[in-house]
Amino acid sequence: GTSRAAPLAVPRLLAEAPAEAPAAMAEGNLSLLMYFAFWYLGNSFYNIQNKTALNATGGKTAGYGMTVATMQLGVGTLYSFLIWIVGYNLLPCVGFAPPTKQSPPKISFSDLLKMMPVAFCSAAAHSSSVLALNAGSVTFGQIVKAGEPVFAALVGTVLYGKSFSLAKWLCLPIIIGGVVFSTFKPDKVTGAYSIEYDMTALVMASLANMFAAIKGAENGKLMKTEGLKDRIGGVGNQFAMTEVLGFLISLPVMFLLEGANFPTFVNMFLTDTMEKTSEVKGKRNKMEMVTSVVSGTGLQYNLIASGMTFYLYNELATMTIKKTSPLAASVANTAKRVIVMLVSAMVFGEDLTFEKKVGAGVAIFGVFLYSVIDDVLKPKAKAEAKKA
Repeated sequence: GTSRAAPLAVPRLLAEAPAEAPAAMAEGNLSLLMYFAFWYLGNSFYNIQNKTALNATGGKTAGYGMTVATMQLGVGTLYSFLIWIVGYNLLPCVGFAPPTKQSPPKISFSDLLKMMPVAFCSAAAHSSSVLALNAGSVTFGQIVKAGEPVFAALVGTVLYGKSFSLAKWLCLPIIIGGVVFSTFKPDKVTGAYSIEYDMTALVMASLANMFAAIKGAENGKLMKTEGLKDRIGGVGNQFAMTEVLGFLISLPVMFLLEGANFPTFVNMFLTDTMEKTSEVKGKRNKMEMVTSVVSGTGLQYNLIASGMTFYLYNELATMTIKKTSPLAASVANTAKRVIVMLVSAMVFGEDLTFEKKVGAGVAIFGVFLYSVIDDVLKPKAKAEAKKA
């Protein structure tokens, strides 16, 4: 007879939910939809505010990238303490849910030490990401960061002895190919391609991917610690602790790298001004350096706002992913990259070349495929096994 292909598994947007009254289900769906919307909004706003704050310090040559990254974590740290003082987390309200109680975690010093690797990787991933977005365009940074599964596969295999399916490995060249193609630039006359990218942005975004992959694996190990989940007390606290520890880890690094300029940074922040040095033709056509003061840079607002949106969109992402199936989370993460890229390109007037569009599309499709391929193939394999 004819062999019939096994039906594909239909991705469920909600994790297997028990049979509930339709009204409760609809409410759950609406709440989830709002979480998704605010997660995407928060992420887009963060990318805009972060880049604006970096530009307000003078951009990639000014040398304040690490300071901006650390101060963003500082804002999140203050917010964490505020939540602990108030005793409630209001974030669930965006999904029309009541605020959740959140008291400080009851953890021991040995618990803190166990949390250090995750906090370190989290802080390192954040700083690298900010430095990447400071060095290059937001779209380029996002395209490289879309390649995270490549790093997750390599880190998982080399450092943690995990094994990935052949199907997953076959998706990696698609992702890498897309990222590479997005850097191609055709010559206007000959049409020959040359590769155009910012080396700092590429290295830093790759480092961010590596630290994010290690953080994911370490977090998995950490959460298996006996009783630690109960002592931390919920997702909100786990995220708050990572943020607070990440800030404390980043501070000495910031002072080591950019400490000499910190008083200038504080002045720029308090006055919302920036000194700009430019070359102008002076007497007898000699080039002279002229310093002018730019006021109303928006550093104050954008630094505080980016610190808040970074904290909130990441916590929302964690809350959202907990409410969905892993497959839906993968789809959501993929869609998020596209939205952030398009919004950032529009806001900063970045030129989305044909190559960037195609490259990003291919890379993001590869990431999506990588995320879902095992779930799609498992039912097929089971059906084949039944036939045999």
